[in-house]
Amino acid sequence: MNNDDVARRPVVLVGVDGSPHSHHALREARRFAGLLGCDVEVLTAWQYPLMVEPMSAVQWDPAEDARQLQDASVRDVFGAEPPPGLQRTVRQGQAAHLLIEASKRAELLVVGCRGHGGFAGLLLGSVSSSVAAHAHCAVLITHIEHTQ
Repeated sequence: MNNDDVARRPVVLVGVDGSPHSHHALREARRFAGLLGCDVEVLTAWQYPLMVEPMSAVQWDPAEDARQLQDASVRDVFGAEPPPGLQRTVRQGQAAHLLIEASKRAELLVVGCRGHGGFAGLLLGSVSSSVAAHAHCAVLITHIEHTQ
């Protein structure tokens, strides 16, 4: 029996980039996973910047930075007790593309309305807009209520 033959619980997939909006999405993913009887899978994407100085590229490990960012986000949201069955994925590539591809195996995809990129005035970020249009499962785009 190989790993593909092992029955897995369905997942609620959530994109996390360390932003407050992605932390809110992670909280909502846990809530919906409980309602749907699913595990939570946290996906964090990373890319090399267009220009990197040769010396800094030798000393820099963006995949490790993404893992640390994801670990910090999980710790910030759940403290010392992450949900049972929490799955963590860190992959190189464009976030929207990776989330859309991973949505093929998800019951629900949860993303924040904005992440660390883009223009602050936009109602939806480019990742949330892309996954809403192209995901292979239901999509929940979360919003943080601001009180002023």
